[in-house]
Amino acid sequence: MAEITATGSKARLYDAFAASGKALASGKRLELLDLLAQGERTVDALAKAAGLNLTTASAHLQTLKQAGFVATRREGVRIHYRLAGDDVARLFALLRNVAENHQAAVPAARDAYLGDDGAVEVSREELHARVAAGGVTVLDVRPVEEYRAGHILGAISIPVGELADRINELPEDSEIVVYCRGEYCVLAYDAVRLLADRGRRAIRLNDGMLEWRLADLPVDGASGTHT
Repeated sequence: MAEITATGSKARLYDAFAASGKALASGKRLELLDLLAQGERTVDALAKAAGLNLTTASAHLQTLKQAGFVATRREGVRIHYRLAGDDVARLFALLRNVAENHQAAVPAARDAYLGDDGAVEVSREELHARVAAGGVTVLDVRPVEEYRAGHILGAISIPVGELADRINELPEDSEIVVYCRGEYCVLAYDAVRLLADRGRRAIRLNDGMLEWRLADLPVDGASGTHT
């Protein structure tokens, strides 16, 4: 009898684990986690950024909330969503890495999405050292609200959609290091291609803000500065 009871308890435990896995079993929910890893957002902003209607975005966010992956706060009539903790960001990053290493479809899908910008890449450790030493221009090409929520110390904000019109704000005699949300973010690739076409020396951080935060490297922004 004790063994049967233990077996039932074990099944309930693993079913509880599986509930978290089910919440992640949607590409759009993973995209919402990716966006929330950049900072807190309203439902409206998330729906727009993910290309979803409001009803669908709300349903996906409720699934993530029920699984404990996101938390909310109310400001008037608006609901703001955020990741429930850094462990959720780490889980998301790990899931991508495991898929990259073991899911045959991922590398081809990645290459088709990101394309080839021909850029030299720099690691976050090398960029951190170069920022500390000075003499490098760091360009954040994410939307401005993401920049304000937290960015690499000293980074200039020019969203990729504005870069063509604002390129003269960047020094002509400096190497430009471009970054965006993370390793699979196309914004930095698009920005490097544009800069190269305009004759600028541009290289790319080989991952992005998600990995920078998880490595506990210096961040400046609304969430506070740490070094």
